[in-house]
Amino acid sequence: MNYPHPLIAKEGWPIIAGAFVVAVLVSAYACVWSLPFWLIFVFCVQFFRDPPRQIAGGPKSVLAPADGRVVVVAEADDPYLNRRALKISIFMNVFNVHSNRSPIKGSVQLKCYQSGRFFNAALDKASLENERCALHLKTVDGRDITCVQIAGLIARRILNYVDVGTPLAAGERFGFIRFGSRLDLYLPLDTRVNVVIGEKVSAASSVVAELS
Repeated sequence: MNYPHPLIAKEGWPIIAGAFVVAVLVSAYACVWSLPFWLIFVFCVQFFRDPPRQIAGGPKSVLAPADGRVVVVAEADDPYLNRRALKISIFMNVFNVHSNRSPIKGSVQLKCYQSGRFFNAALDKASLENERCALHLKTVDGRDITCVQIAGLIARRILNYVDVGTPLAAGERFGFIRFGSRLDLYLPLDTRVNVVIGEKVSAASSVVAELS
């Protein structure tokens, strides 16, 4: 799937256009009150930026599926594949790029959307209680990866553009989450981790782990 608009995400076009129109109208009729509306417009432009990325790593590399800060590196239960797994969680604040990219080259085996609540995505309970969309990905050599988009306290819209059977290249764009959220990865237990809690990562450009 080619993504033809790498600078400003298409998901934000209507919101940015609306913010611009409102700012212009307020400027025309009540100039003294227009500054907050122009600040909202600037915020929307920066939030929906979607720059092209250099794809990092090799065939065994697990790439960061999102920009943000690593908040979990631990062994955990993978609730989608019913296995013990190595969990890496990345929290995105409202100033991060919110385009989501495939952590590996592989194909979609399962897609599971679950409605839920909107706790702060930095909290552990967000993984199991917030609105989320999980993808079971299988690498070309048969390794299983679970990648989960999770809505946050402010985020109210998970966008996911792939279906079962869709092939994905490493670093390929597959979705977007609006306004603050989280991505969870569940990896095989013998995976070697390259990141630590608190580390900042960039989607597709940071290698968070290496498969065995």
